[in-house]
Amino acid sequence: SFFNNADALLDRVRYIENIRNRLAPKTFTTIDEIGNILGDQSGASIPVAYWNLSGAMYTYIYIELSKIGIDIAGESQLVGYPSQYPDVTMIDWKDAKPNARYWVLKLLKDNFGPGDKLVNTDVNSSQVVAQAFITTKGKKLLLINKRNKDILLELPAGIKDAEMFSVDGASNENPPIQVHLTGTSITLKPFAVSVIDIKD
Repeated sequence: SFFNNADALLDRVRYIENIRNRLAPKTFTTIDEIGNILGDQSGASIPVAYWNLSGAMYTYIYIELSKIGIDIAGESQLVGYPSQYPDVTMIDWKDAKPNARYWVLKLLKDNFGPGDKLVNTDVNSSQVVAQAFITTKGKKLLLINKRNKDILLELPAGIKDAEMFSVDGASNENPPIQVHLTGTSITLKPFAVSVIDIKD
């Protein structure tokens, strides 16, 4: 339901943006407080995989907002804790370590930015989202595993000698895991967000 809810949000954004483009085409759009709330304000029942799922959902919204042309997509919130939306935090209130939501946001900030070009991207799986970019730092492929299971993915033959950076269950509260790709087969961990830095 996370990605279905994200699609519902994106439909509303497209509708509003069509109006804005018609009536105020020079006005910038910012969408803030992007996140999700489970409803349990105690924070006691938040599963570990939830942080990765929330990060994957934010990344999906980021990609789709980029396609629409939204200028800013702000993630909520830096610090939440029991009684103050613990399920939206980017920092673990118990040990002050960044969680997967933080590391996903940093991964996006470090790899993508203004002026990047989105490239038409196809993927043969409804369980994976893929978006290629031509950035100021080179060609990059952003991947999202939308499911709570490993997914084997075959990359295009032209991707050789690339570096992959992943935020997933294995990275936990640590920076993205870096892997040097020597072949074209990769495994995306459950709810993984991965960036492949493609060498020219």
